[in-house]
Amino acid sequence: MPALFTGVIASLLLVANTLFWAPLLLLFALCKLLMPSAALRKPFSKLVDGCANGWISCNSGWMKLTQKMDWQIRTPANLSTQQWYFVVSNHQSWVDILVLQHVLNGRVPLLKFFLKQELIWVPIMGMAWWALDFPFMKRYSKAYLDKHPEKRGQDLETTRKSCEKFQTIPTSVMNFLEGTRFTQTKHDQQKSAYRHLLQPKSGGMAFALSVMGGRFNSLLDVTIHYPDGIPTFWQFLQGQMPRCQVVIDEKVIPTELLEGDYQNDSDYRTRFQLWVQTLWQEKDELLESLRTDD
Repeated sequence: MPALFTGVIASLLLVANTLFWAPLLLLFALCKLLMPSAALRKPFSKLVDGCANGWISCNSGWMKLTQKMDWQIRTPANLSTQQWYFVVSNHQSWVDILVLQHVLNGRVPLLKFFLKQELIWVPIMGMAWWALDFPFMKRYSKAYLDKHPEKRGQDLETTRKSCEKFQTIPTSVMNFLEGTRFTQTKHDQQKSAYRHLLQPKSGGMAFALSVMGGRFNSLLDVTIHYPDGIPTFWQFLQGQMPRCQVVIDEKVIPTELLEGDYQNDSDYRTRFQLWVQTLWQEKDELLESLRTDD
């Protein structure tokens, strides 16, 4: 099919899928909101997550119908939907989200993404993300914080409240540590120490781990590589992403990093940052290897 026609069909299927599942999800979320206790809210949390998993499964369905995609996926064999995971990934395109959902759906619990606060205003999806308890983060510039010191730590408080909701139901907490999509311009502006990645931000991850204590079973380190170039979302819908390589490594979270005060304990903060930098260096080398093999 012509690329434009493929894109239109894929877009219509995506919209139809969203319009089917979103009202059900919001209905169950409203019921959950009205429940007076955590015990009564738990069944509705599972129904809300079930709607999201249904939406993801249907997305995978229309992707198979409209895309001739060569998926090259390497994943651990022992993943479980009954465990808790912290998931990190490099970030290059909006397509990353559909890729992550496609490869992990049914293997681990529903991914709960850290999102920028502005995304809550996205029609339909913003309300769905809110209903799913996705953490919405508001980032402040250093200059703004200097003028409004009372705002310091507010994004981490949001993280704490969101992660507390994940204590009772198996959850995969997802964070793009780079905080934004990779572009060469951003890479150059940062003077990043990595060839194919932006500098990672550790604060949100450290706070989530400290709030959840030992609940997380492991870290899932996901590396996404697009051998034919990073696609835009529209290019993806048009079927112009012929190949996608995804490598998922399960790693142990060091016990000494599961609890600590990232904001006020400089020793803990240094150790945590060194661990994340090591993860990122390994990811950078993997990306270099994947690019060399193209």
